[in-house]
Amino acid sequence: MSFVAAWVSDLKARTQFLNTWVAEAIPAVFWISGFYFPQAFLTGTLQNYARKHVVSIDTINFAFKVLAQPPPKRPSDGCCIRGLFLEGARWNPQIGFLDESNPKELYTDMPVIWLIPEENHKKPSGVYECPVYKTLTRAGTLSTTGHSTNYVLAIEVPSREAEPHWIKRGVALICALDY
Repeated sequence: MSFVAAWVSDLKARTQFLNTWVAEAIPAVFWISGFYFPQAFLTGTLQNYARKHVVSIDTINFAFKVLAQPPPKRPSDGCCIRGLFLEGARWNPQIGFLDESNPKELYTDMPVIWLIPEENHKKPSGVYECPVYKTLTRAGTLSTTGHSTNYVLAIEVPSREAEPHWIKRGVALICALDY
């Protein structure tokens, strides 16, 4: 698929996602890859939590839960996201942990992840702090907002292996594979 064809296909999917959101209601699961600037969406999620619970936004960060099934309705706090691809590893639903890639498998779909706002969040043990990038390039520059043009956030993915194991493999979550 050419760059332009991939771009047009992605644009159609984005407009369909947003039109469905407008026509039907706030979705139970958000297509994170469909946002041009997902960092703003994530910040908005934290702001909504801070307002609802009357806490300082500076004390809130996300905890994460990989879901076996998409939820039938949206959670009361936080958001569920979809549309991420794992590079360098795969999610193993049988054991509920990050696992080695299967042979000849470059990218795998990541299940829905619930981003749960949490006050004074501490990184739990038994997780890999997996970076999320918009594109496969894994490089970006700082924009005028102070955010990277490519890096989105780090998601704590349950793992039986220590973090250096996955770091050596270059494991990351990617929003878009086409371009």
